[in-house]
Amino acid sequence: MNLENITPRQVRDIEYLLLAGSERKTTDIVIERNGVITVRPPANYSPEMVDALVESKRFWIYRNLAEWKDLNASTVAREWVNGETFLYLGCSYRLALVSDQTCALLLKEGRFCLNRALIEKGGIEAAKQAFEDYFTEKGLTRFAERVAYFSPKVGVNISGVKVKNMGFRWASCGVNGVLNFHWKCMMAPPKVIDYIVVHELCHLHQANHTDAFWNEVDKVMPDYCERKTWLRLHGAGLDI
Repeated sequence: MNLENITPRQVRDIEYLLLAGSERKTTDIVIERNGVITVRPPANYSPEMVDALVESKRFWIYRNLAEWKDLNASTVAREWVNGETFLYLGCSYRLALVSDQTCALLLKEGRFCLNRALIEKGGIEAAKQAFEDYFTEKGLTRFAERVAYFSPKVGVNISGVKVKNMGFRWASCGVNGVLNFHWKCMMAPPKVIDYIVVHELCHLHQANHTDAFWNEVDKVMPDYCERKTWLRLHGAGLDI
């Protein structure tokens, strides 16, 4: 979902983005990964009605924004030098800058081997792109496998799987049945990746985060709360 062209609304000191209405009877207020507040109301709500609801929920919003700031204080600023650590499938691997390598990036003998020429010619952005490309390639295989494993358990069919830069979202479920996953998910432990997969598959049954939705998740993954909590607490550190 692209939020760049959505005009924000203001209620006191709370700025939020008003999303298109849904068929559900309750309003979904979400603190997104980048700290933006999004509000998706029932389809019959006017903007003024949504403003009044946001006003009534302001203390909940303040509390969750404070929690978001605490969690994101743990964001790691990594350096592109020998010995720096990078995450992959929940494990830390040290970086080795190498000169005798034709490809951009390899995970070999317990290290991420990065072609030194990338940084020398293209700088840090080129190095970051190498990691993004690597995680995207590996992610396509893993997510396709895990979706194929879990989709029969959830009882849904999907049209395809994509791995790309999702901005501030971990994943999304398109109306055309295509599941999209952020390449950064590949830094999380396998059981957390599985949670993200099941979460999106269950959205094919329930579009919003109602009790009915979480009941669908629970049917397939009874310990989803543990996995969900891990992502909430450590998600800010899944970055390069």
